[in-house]
Amino acid sequence: MAKISYLECTKCGERLSADEPQTVCPKDGGSLYVRYDLRSLTGKRPSQSPGASASMWRYADVLPDAEPVSLGEGYTPMISSRLVANVFIKDEGLNPTGSFKARGLSLAVTICKAYGLKKLAVPSAGNAASALAAYSAAAGLEAHIFMPADVPRANRVECEMYGAKVTLVDGLISDCAKIVNERKASEGWFDLSTLKEPYRVEGKKTMGYEIAEQLAWTLPDAIIYPTGGGVGLIGMWKAFDEMEELGWIGKERPRMIAVQAAGCAPIVKAWDGGQPVAQFWQNAQTVAAGLRVPKPYADHLILRILRESGGTALSASDQEIMDAVSEWASTEGIFAAPEGAASLVAYRKLVTSGFLSPSERVVLFNTGSGLKYIDVVDRA
Repeated sequence: MAKISYLECTKCGERLSADEPQTVCPKDGGSLYVRYDLRSLTGKRPSQSPGASASMWRYADVLPDAEPVSLGEGYTPMISSRLVANVFIKDEGLNPTGSFKARGLSLAVTICKAYGLKKLAVPSAGNAASALAAYSAAAGLEAHIFMPADVPRANRVECEMYGAKVTLVDGLISDCAKIVNERKASEGWFDLSTLKEPYRVEGKKTMGYEIAEQLAWTLPDAIIYPTGGGVGLIGMWKAFDEMEELGWIGKERPRMIAVQAAGCAPIVKAWDGGQPVAQFWQNAQTVAAGLRVPKPYADHLILRILRESGGTALSASDQEIMDAVSEWASTEGIFAAPEGAASLVAYRKLVTSGFLSPSERVVLFNTGSGLKYIDVVDRA
């Protein structure tokens, strides 16, 4: 595993020590990136390492040096579409707790345990809560969960079964975040909110490493990513830079495409308006609970990555999303979460508009299992 050199602010470049728990930059509140000395790893790919784990920990050489709290997360399949040539579906629904959140929370809980922290808290639209509850149980730590009262039932039941302390909030994830922020000091909680600590990004970046390895150390022409908080999109972009520094790939980059729900699309609105940051989305509503994030904390990073990659942002209506859930299930055999199905909607719109060509290799992310949304799908 890699020894951390320092933590770096994504806004001002300030360097902080990783010897103690850190949240955000004390100067400007910027999210922190974990930085390593990668020179000693140049040329050593995990597939060339004997006994490499079939999990995200196969990339241990570019992850923090700590004993993993693992439930077998990562190394999910990249499935070639049976209907559309050159399209691959990265099925994150096969992770522990049924979503891509397992990656980030596995890494974050691993580091929290290494630091000796005992009480962890998170505001969540649902799946991050389930993952924190599971990994905290595995690590023997307390999990304090704050979720909107209308989260999918599976998320609430999971958290309760894992022994987490659950509070349902009459509001959105932003309202949950306010409660965590107001109480964390007095309660002794360490806040694992999206991009308010450095390590969930490190877990999510493994999706970028996997895409490259599963495509024989090449990158696709585009990646369509359902974007709420945007940790995975940010993590993959970091992974691509690290792989170039390691000599595993060249300077090529995929166009990064953020898809949001029409009922909560702050990134899309900012992108269309040419703005560097997003504005808070009022009255957010969508069946895709994970996309109901009125203002991502690191909106400036998401928008910067879209610009640097030549990508774009677009939205999908709830009806389009639920139609795509049904279509993927009945034609591809993949029961996708509503958030994941939004990527199919986005792909079709972008091919129709000419932004993407049918000949381009494109990865669509299914971020979770539709089984987590049985009550949502049943109502729809």
